Amino acid sequence: MLMPSIFGENLLDDFFGYPTVHYDFQTTALMKTDIKDTDQGYEITMNLPGVKKEDVKAELKDGYLTINAVSNSSSDQKDEEGRYIRRERYSGSCSRSFYVGDAVTQEDIKAKFEDGTLKLMVPKKEAKPAVEEKKYIAIEG
Repeated sequence: MLMPSIFGENLLDDFFGYPTVHYDFQTTALMKTDIKDTDQGYEITMNLPGVKKEDVKAELKDGYLTINAVSNSSSDQKDEEGRYIRRERYSGSCSRSFYVGDAVTQEDIKAKFEDGTLKLMVPKKEAKPAVEEKKYIAIEG
């Protein structure tokens, strides 16, 4: 049976005030990334709202720069007697990887975290082609 659109998915949603907390920001705003190409390298700006600096890790392995972020939050609501009316928790992690090349080292990358924004400076480095040595066979005579 079709219900009028004034009701949500469940008629009791409005009665219990569900949902009051939306975690949609985790998929829409978390880890949005801007990459700017400059003469010196690439400026990477990544949004990490609600994430603390100690919960962000950046790793360089096999030419891939990987940024991991972990987020934990909880909100408790109690009545006058201290009994829980609502208790919600969220825990999640996300990760992004970028290929920066094998020539870039960990010491080359500069990172700064401020106000929920991670800024990385990755220098441009050309992969050094292997120099082909010509080997000649000695001819006697």
